[in-house]
Amino acid sequence: MILNIILLITGFIILIKGADFFVDGASSTAENFKISKTLIGLTIVAFGTSAPEFAVSMQAIATHHADMVLGNVIGSCIMNVLLIIGLAAAINPIRIKDHTVKKELPLALLLSTLLVTLMLDIEINHEAINQVTRSDAIVIILFFTIFVYYLVSLVKQKKEMPNKEPKYKIHKSIILVIIGLIGIILGSELVVNNAADIAELLGISERVISLTIIAFGTSLPEIVTTIISSKKGEQDLLLGNIIGSNIFNICVVLGIPVAIFGTITPEGYNSMDLIMLIVSTMLLFIFCKSNKKITRLEGILMLLTFIAYYTYIVIVV
Repeated sequence: MILNIILLITGFIILIKGADFFVDGASSTAENFKISKTLIGLTIVAFGTSAPEFAVSMQAIATHHADMVLGNVIGSCIMNVLLIIGLAAAINPIRIKDHTVKKELPLALLLSTLLVTLMLDIEINHEAINQVTRSDAIVIILFFTIFVYYLVSLVKQKKEMPNKEPKYKIHKSIILVIIGLIGIILGSELVVNNAADIAELLGISERVISLTIIAFGTSLPEIVTTIISSKKGEQDLLLGNIIGSNIFNICVVLGIPVAIFGTITPEGYNSMDLIMLIVSTMLLFIFCKSNKKITRLEGILMLLTFIAYYTYIVIVV
């Protein structure tokens, strides 16, 4: 057990550091080729911050841990909103941009609702079990093209400042990308395998492990960045980045592995997990819509909702 815990923590460190190397290398490579800074931020950096979740999902589905795949996605989305945004707002109220309320938030809510709807096979289609099929994954990925179209239109509308000198030369940038990818793959394997072993040794479900330990571990980069940016008052892009991360989690972190490997049948999930996914996104939408900012009180309410849900997961279930 002790060895599994050590290896799990080691896996998280390798995974997060690998993602860090990947983002630095990929961003610098793009700068060397004079690619737009906005496009770098919305694509490479967005993928880099979601790389730990994506790597864990790919490893989990390849090793037939279906509950871990879904728990990773749902847990990360809920933590992004209730914990990370709640924590940021509790430190400093978050200003909301118009395009976030009008475009990004409705799309995030649409995709969360789509995922829940596609999963409710028993309730909607009167099937024997709930599944996420390859067809469901393709539908989710197709909806992702709406987000991609939005990103492209956003880049076209923005006037870019001249690109600065790349942080690294092209050769070093590519080496960092390769080292980062190796770290992501190795770290994800350590996380999935040891999390599964710990769940088995403790006699708890993979659902609980993935919704708590794995979701928290893969969200550590966002948590640390959020705390630092909130203390410095640099919050203009915070909300958009978190919303983009949630969209990426649903469409890419879940959609692509299922589209590649085929149908998954989560066994340990109940309706409360899906309800909380919708509730967290709805809370965010309501708070943003009401007064164009998320206040400290609303941030604290998000944190209390997060604590209540995770108390339910750990103690009640």
